[in-house]
Amino acid sequence: MSDAPRPLIVRLRNWVGDVVLGLPALRLLEQHGYSLHLVARGKWAPSLLAGEGWPVHVQPAKLTEKVAQLRRIRAECKSLDARFDKRENTLLLPVSLSSALETRLAGLRAVGFAKEGRTPLMARGVPVIHHGHELTRYFGLAALFLGVPATAPERNLLKVQPQKAEQAAALLAAHGITGRFMMICPFAGGRAANPGKPTKTWPAFPAFTALAARELGLPLVVYPGPGEHAQAREHYPAATMLEGSDLAIYAALLQRASLVVANDTGPGHMAAALGTPVISVLGPTTAERWAPWGPQVTVLQKPPAADGSVAWPTPEDGLAAARSRLG
Repeated sequence: MSDAPRPLIVRLRNWVGDVVLGLPALRLLEQHGYSLHLVARGKWAPSLLAGEGWPVHVQPAKLTEKVAQLRRIRAECKSLDARFDKRENTLLLPVSLSSALETRLAGLRAVGFAKEGRTPLMARGVPVIHHGHELTRYFGLAALFLGVPATAPERNLLKVQPQKAEQAAALLAAHGITGRFMMICPFAGGRAANPGKPTKTWPAFPAFTALAARELGLPLVVYPGPGEHAQAREHYPAATMLEGSDLAIYAALLQRASLVVANDTGPGHMAAALGTPVISVLGPTTAERWAPWGPQVTVLQKPPAADGSVAWPTPEDGLAAARSRLG
């Protein structure tokens, strides 16, 4: 394998959890000699991936600005690799038509799943992987791009910057927390990919938090994101609320926790990728496709009710699972 850099532009998915589930695919590409240049829609992406060392470009809002940004990245990559334009040079993890259009207008040779009628816009459309976990779908796409057989790893991996770990420890200590603690992640953006788009938020999370605070004998911590602080104060007064909305510090807090209890939400995927024991409380979500990835994950989910409605776990179900995981 040549030591010369082989830059590759990778368009990431649009949600925290999806980006985390895409990490094994990114590492597979890197292991095969590619130097990654990541493009993300969310402003949070550079903080989430701060420990990885990959350049992360946040997309602007307008199509013309997105195309101009991709052209600048393309020019940078061409300066590093004279053959950049002569090979497949972009991987699309999203399945949207717009992501293919943006890369085509920027003159890039993209590869992605053949979906949404976008194959004519790409250098190559690969067969859609319809089954399995979302992590294995992203990993499978990377393997198809490389033309290699590959099996997804049993564990995911998200790295934390050392300085962010220090800041997280200082933040906890400022609130008197220096030992074991349990972290709750009760917020969930978006809705489940089911008919009717039901909520992914555990209705019993406030009651569970109050019960766990009384029964478990260790501090509970919540770290709200932007716009979530008032809800945290109102619904989770038994948990110590840490101020701030830095996703890199959030990762460091999740890594230090003894246990994380989470909705179907990005921080649950982060915690699993950090090696922290996770209880993933799911309602309408298809666990086989969307649950956090790894052997340290416990999925807490009830089968649908007789009428087909979603049956959520009770606060007592959550407490029993937490006691079991905490030993």
